[in-house]
Amino acid sequence: MLDVCLLGTGGMMPLPGRWLTACYTRFNGSALLIDCGEGTQVALKSAGWSCHDIDVICFTHFHGDHISGLPGLLLSMGNADRTEPVTLIGPKGLERIVNNLRVIAPELPFRLEFIELENPEETIDINGYTLKAYTVSHNITCYCYAQIIKRAGKFMPEKAKENQVPMAVWSRLQKGENVELDGRTFSPDMILGPERKGIKLAYCTDSRPVPSIVKAAKGADLFICEGMYGEPGMEEKAKEHRHMTFIEAASLARNAGAKELWLTHFSPSLVRPKDFVEQARIVFRNTKVHKDGAAKTLEYPEK
Repeated sequence: MLDVCLLGTGGMMPLPGRWLTACYTRFNGSALLIDCGEGTQVALKSAGWSCHDIDVICFTHFHGDHISGLPGLLLSMGNADRTEPVTLIGPKGLERIVNNLRVIAPELPFRLEFIELENPEETIDINGYTLKAYTVSHNITCYCYAQIIKRAGKFMPEKAKENQVPMAVWSRLQKGENVELDGRTFSPDMILGPERKGIKLAYCTDSRPVPSIVKAAKGADLFICEGMYGEPGMEEKAKEHRHMTFIEAASLARNAGAKELWLTHFSPSLVRPKDFVEQARIVFRNTKVHKDGAAKTLEYPEK
């Protein structure tokens, strides 16, 4: 299962009761943070999560409302006695920008490792899940992300016996390892059935609607997408500032065949976003507007 918490739903500037953009996920003891706006560490505490276990931080882009909370968060992680490395992922230039921000957080008890994205689509396998990054359309280089939890097929003892796989290696094969024993190589497919449906989360902020977002959100169990503007008549402003309206985000969710849409990254002028969600629901019924701290556990399908 994958725990998801929408820490901050604000765009541009924090407001009372609305922190800036950040999303936290947790899988099998590994925690991922996507974006780190101002107030992220406070939002984490308020939601009941610890910063200690964050081992991957992804950035969509380098505007302040998506990265300004990083120095404080890193210091808090250090004060929480984290010593294991932390991987940072984002557009090209990430290491330079983070090192500049670390002028106020120069000493950390853990190492930072950087993965800089340069291609329109990139895949990273890390901590038991897969991250896919896709370029989107903002006024600077920006990526959306899909977090994919794959699920192996069921263990089939009759298949293992048919392939003469020793019981001694069954457990390792079920974990996805290839095993060499007595001159033979054994692979997971020798004891497992077809791969089962896993879990997929997609996350996108700061973009106009583009096909790469549909690709990222294809079949997602949960699609978290910016809805900068909900009020009628804001279409031209959304185009001008390279953002989206509620209805445009709902159209992406519908075209991607996502199961559920959470809108986020609201304009400071959008004081009551729930007042405008019904028009988006005409396009995509399972559209939701949440406050900071909204959480859900995504589970494997029963079948």
